[in-house]
Amino acid sequence: MLNFSIGFIVSFCITMLVVRYAHLHSHLSGDADLSGAQKFHTKPVPRIGGSGIAVALILNGIALWIASAYQFPEYAMLIGASLPAFLGGFIEDLTKRVSARDRLVLTIIAALLAVWLLNARIAQVDIPGFGSLAVPYYGSILLTALAVAGLANAINIIDGFNGLAAIVATMMFLSLALVAFHVGDVFVLSCALVMAGAILGFFLWNFPGGHIFLGDGGAYLIGFMLGELAVLLTMRHTEVSAWYPVLMFIYPIFETLFSIYRKQFLRGISPGIPDGIHLHMLIYKRLMLWVVGSQEERHRLRRNSFTSPYLWLLSLLAVLPATLFWNRNGWLIAFVVVFVSTYVWLYWSIVRFRVPRWMIVKKKHHD
Repeated sequence: MLNFSIGFIVSFCITMLVVRYAHLHSHLSGDADLSGAQKFHTKPVPRIGGSGIAVALILNGIALWIASAYQFPEYAMLIGASLPAFLGGFIEDLTKRVSARDRLVLTIIAALLAVWLLNARIAQVDIPGFGSLAVPYYGSILLTALAVAGLANAINIIDGFNGLAAIVATMMFLSLALVAFHVGDVFVLSCALVMAGAILGFFLWNFPGGHIFLGDGGAYLIGFMLGELAVLLTMRHTEVSAWYPVLMFIYPIFETLFSIYRKQFLRGISPGIPDGIHLHMLIYKRLMLWVVGSQEERHRLRRNSFTSPYLWLLSLLAVLPATLFWNRNGWLIAFVVVFVSTYVWLYWSIVRFRVPRWMIVKKKHHD
């Protein structure tokens, strides 16, 4: 729990300083775009929440170095490999000049660095009816780079409302920590715990008040670390099913794939063009009926924050069974099907205004 505590305390304090002195750096860090398709805040907000998480990781590494912990060399290499992914997003947060393509390329470079430094690669896949199949060396490198970069991009896509990506990622890191504990992988366990602590330290300033955003730097760092720890866990311990991370990450992964399908084939537009009909946006617009049509700041903030719990529960539908059945292919595959079916049903129900009444939140206001 020391790793968790270091991550939480450092991230909480750094994020507090960023929020407290936002007036000094808001001209660089503030998200002042209030009119975009994916913008739901009412005033400029710092979007460099990933800085606290990054500092927490670095200081935890220094603590490992001072303690002469045997995990330090491996930890240092993992943090070093993450830098292109984090810096690409962080520079975008400050300058708004790093394209999505460039951020994706930088994250691929980060994944390749992890392959080089840690040999972190997807060495086998589990295909129903064929069992575990070894992936050729260079094929495994390519597959790993695309999978890690894709996951980082997917985490960035779901980072749309206060607390949404933070709690979804925290659940995933805690799942990784629990499975790592079961198989005796101290390195993955400690890394997952420090990440969970650091994200929660940020979360307390992000939810429900929205005083700071995770930003691209934070989202890409979180996605990279999730992907790499999952790769290391499944590569080192063959008893961990390759379907375990697939199910655990299925919410951001399927959100991304469904978005590509929706834009490319249903709307005939480029998948890279932002739109306002991701699932979390539909929940905000059509289920969160705290104040219908009201644009008052307090009402928009309330709808923003109370959108996230819907998606926390949806993600839990995948993370919980993944954690329980981490070594049982059949159950994991079955729950992947259950999740995808639930997601598609929920999405089309909301689009067609046929969402179950028990899902609609209403509240009378007297002010």
